Amino acid sequence: MSILVITGTGTDVGKTVVTAAIAALARDRGSRVAVVKPGQTGVGVGEPGDLDAVRRLSLIDDLHEHVRYPDPLAPAAAARVSGLPSLDLATSVAAIRALGEDHELVLVEGAGGLLVRYDDDGSTIADWARLLSADVLVVAHPQLGTLNSTALTLEALAHRGLTLAGVVLGSWPRDPDLASRCNIRDLETLAARPLSGALADGAGAFDPLEFLLAARAGLEPALGGIFDASDFRRKYDPLEGHS
Repeated sequence: MSILVITGTGTDVGKTVVTAAIAALARDRGSRVAVVKPGQTGVGVGEPGDLDAVRRLSLIDDLHEHVRYPDPLAPAAAARVSGLPSLDLATSVAAIRALGEDHELVLVEGAGGLLVRYDDDGSTIADWARLLSADVLVVAHPQLGTLNSTALTLEALAHRGLTLAGVVLGSWPRDPDLASRCNIRDLETLAARPLSGALADGAGAFDPLEFLLAARAGLEPALGGIFDASDFRRKYDPLEGHS
């Protein structure tokens, strides 16, 4: 059994696409994998949410959403505005543990960033990781501004005694600008390890076969792919001799 929590340095950094990519690779290996979204916001009843994107891209059907709120807010605020109960941390953790008993891999995708609040007690996805003894994969964007948000996320992880599974760039552009290329080296310095992947920009619109190939190319072997951080750095980092 392995449980992996996927969080981001903020919203719209590619968490769902990265989650789907890991799930697709695990499914292709024949592993039994489940994907959990403890709190979905900004989606009404019957509307497609993040797990529908995971299903479309990875062909995984073992999907679990614990609560849903219609307003595009942090889960705690969305619960208050809607008048619906907030997500119960203990109940959600117990359900994920139960999934872990008969799955090789359980992926838990957080909402927003690491410290987004799920209830008025201040529960965050970091609490899920702590209670589940799960490693945390951080998804970041590569552009200008990513270093501060990534550093803060990694500091918060370390402060809570959580284990970093790696940093993945959720959307690597076809023609990266200078800031994105320079950020590769600095992100690896912040993480004290090579990048764990970089998924192609637009991968969320691929068909399942194209997506599987993109997942394999964009994630490191520990996540099921063939991504090589040193090759990636040599290709894009301007200090590696490429202009």
